[in-house]
Amino acid sequence: HIDRMTPARALAAMLDNQAHALTAVKTALPAIERGAVAAYQRLYQSETGRLIYVGAGTSARIGVQDGAELLPTFNWPDHRVEFLIAGGSSALLRAVENAEDNAETAAAQMANMAVGHDDVVIGLAASGSTVFTTAAIASAKQAGAVTIGIANNPGTALLAMAEYPILLATGAEIIAGSTRLQAGTAQKICLNLISNMIMVKMGFVVDGMMAEMVPTNAKLRRRRAEIDAKLSRS
Repeated sequence: HIDRMTPARALAAMLDNQAHALTAVKTALPAIERGAVAAYQRLYQSETGRLIYVGAGTSARIGVQDGAELLPTFNWPDHRVEFLIAGGSSALLRAVENAEDNAETAAAQMANMAVGHDDVVIGLAASGSTVFTTAAIASAKQAGAVTIGIANNPGTALLAMAEYPILLATGAEIIAGSTRLQAGTAQKICLNLISNMIMVKMGFVVDGMMAEMVPTNAKLRRRRAEIDAKLSRS
């Protein structure tokens, strides 16, 4: 009954609830490792293979946040990361009615993207039953891509469909059904682990530093110079 609490108690309760996200990710580490290693191996074997994030609503936004940071952080080519968002890019800012229920659109868009054997497709859905995301993963799997499914509910369609299922069992939310809370936090951590592991294995991290970081402003140019100086001495 968070709406009946004082602000101090409500904030403390929300924080305690969010802590479950980390526990869920720790429990899922073996599955996360399997997915990350498979993704690295597939992307390493191809110069054109893409990392493709699929989702609706909160899950789509979390996927875009993760993938959009790969270019500046690791110099991962723009053409090797894609996003398939229920309702299109406008759905990142505003909800699009019924977009997540359209399996035909998901399958058609995967076909238009020419998803194939060289690609890695990550589908995110807190419920594990989002029609758009499950249909996209099904299409990608049929096309021969590596498929990773990340969900917060067990025994769901997305986990059954994906070649590498990852269950983040965060449990009930303190605001019932609001997946932007611990479910979203767990998804964000999980994607961070997967994408960073891929980039580390690809050789974009040397001595714990972002060896391929792209300096796009004055702060990053100074950091780039510091990294280059440290690497030249190692």
